[in-house]
Amino acid sequence: MINDKPTEDLINKCINSYKFSFEEAKDLLNFDLNTLGLIADEIRNKFCGNTVTFVCDTTINYTNICSSKCKFCAFYRNKSAGDAYVLTIDEILQKIEKAVNLGTTQVLLQGGLNADIPLSYYETIIKAVKDKFPYVQRHFFSAAEIYFIAKNNDLSVDELLKKFKDDGLQSFGGGGAEILVAKIRNEISPYKISAEEWKEVIIKAHKTGIKTSATMVYGFGESKEDRLRHLLFLRDIQEQTNGFTAFIPWSFQPQNTVLNSLNSLNKRKFSVGGDDYLEIIALSRIIFNKFLKNIQASWLTEGEKLAQVGLFYGANDFSGTLIEENVVREAGIKFNGKTREEMVNLIKQTGRIPVQRDTFYNVLKVF
Repeated sequence: MINDKPTEDLINKCINSYKFSFEEAKDLLNFDLNTLGLIADEIRNKFCGNTVTFVCDTTINYTNICSSKCKFCAFYRNKSAGDAYVLTIDEILQKIEKAVNLGTTQVLLQGGLNADIPLSYYETIIKAVKDKFPYVQRHFFSAAEIYFIAKNNDLSVDELLKKFKDDGLQSFGGGGAEILVAKIRNEISPYKISAEEWKEVIIKAHKTGIKTSATMVYGFGESKEDRLRHLLFLRDIQEQTNGFTAFIPWSFQPQNTVLNSLNSLNKRKFSVGGDDYLEIIALSRIIFNKFLKNIQASWLTEGEKLAQVGLFYGANDFSGTLIEENVVREAGIKFNGKTREEMVNLIKQTGRIPVQRDTFYNVLKVF
């Protein structure tokens, strides 16, 4: 680390929960990765101590039919495709029952933007899961789905959120954020909600009492400055609402996507390295600081070992057991869900204390 006054002042700002502007945050990019990690790790220890949390969860994708047709997605299908599907409510309940028998406490239910699904389908699912599995967190949908379902049923976002909350919706995932910068979104997902529309749904959800997570998918050829803009965009929402439970970044998985097929034509780089991941983890810890406690490391997309290293660069959460997941699987990521014991062992290998949590980061068990 360079021993000079400007560098020392910058480090002190990081440690003392300074609220960075975009221009000030750009100075953080001048740190080497390990220095950035040391700063972030000190902040993590200040707010989170020596514990690492995880959740027993599953992800159920109720349909792969989607009108958004994002260029980075390998999961979506046109409704005429031979492998297009919509799960029945009974099929969803059977999947949840299987997951609950394996210890699941959180169900993330997400799917494509499918105009043929009636509003009653979503409401029936929420009510049925609440009735049959009242102790399972109903972590259903995303901002893009909420916006689409409302529009598809001639409802305002506020009206739909109130309706879903009355039905029993407790929270939803932060998916659909990708990079919250207009130029990037117009390139990779021109038919998806804009950054401002995403923000509108999130703020209205938080004000309705529905918490969400916040996410970032990176590696589309965006600049590091774009990544900073995304983090600051999320931080400003969190300062306003305090409704994000955690921040979850992961790298774009290019296999089987339109963007990957375009790669050979425009020579654009869509793959990123582990250094990018660790830098984003560290930057998010420094920028969110006192505003958002929980930063998640993803073993699913980044691999177990890099996720473990992420715990030394600012992350304090090790994601979930993920009994089922289909979106990244379609992008060529092969994985099996983990048992609670496997999660505990992976965390213990880092010298930290494993803690099983619920969706809202309440402690369920300390190992």
